[in-house]
Amino acid sequence: MTLTTPPIARATMLIRRPIKEVFNAFVDPDVTTKFWFSRSSGRLFPGETVTWYWHHYGVSCDVLVKALETNKRIAIEWPTPVEWIFTPRGDDATFVSIAASGFTGTDDEQVAQALDSTEGFNLVISACKVFLEHGIDSRLVTDKNPDGGGSGI
Repeated sequence: MTLTTPPIARATMLIRRPIKEVFNAFVDPDVTTKFWFSRSSGRLFPGETVTWYWHHYGVSCDVLVKALETNKRIAIEWPTPVEWIFTPRGDDATFVSIAASGFTGTDDEQVAQALDSTEGFNLVISACKVFLEHGIDSRLVTDKNPDGGGSGI
């Protein structure tokens, strides 16, 4: 079977917090480290590269911020394109959509990467929801593979 359309990894979630707070959770590492990675070299700014660290997995990666539209959109290269879209739902909720694309390799490898990214970003967005709505570190990302290794998402 040959792919007719390149695979795209998608994750979506309604987070019952104001858009400014949800957007900031993905931009400000002081918040993001509460539910996703363990450390960052800095806050996201357009055109800059930051390094994200997952100490529990022993990995890090550089992330190039391609676009940052306050309370609307984040686009990065990691190493493939990833885009967050933030849509307000009234004053107290935000719908977040994450899409990752640009996977490389054979058709089977692209599908495997898309499936892995779909799983990872669904964990991230769920962990963000739990943290922002309830103040709980669910450890979803850490506990995905508690023995280390893996993709780091």
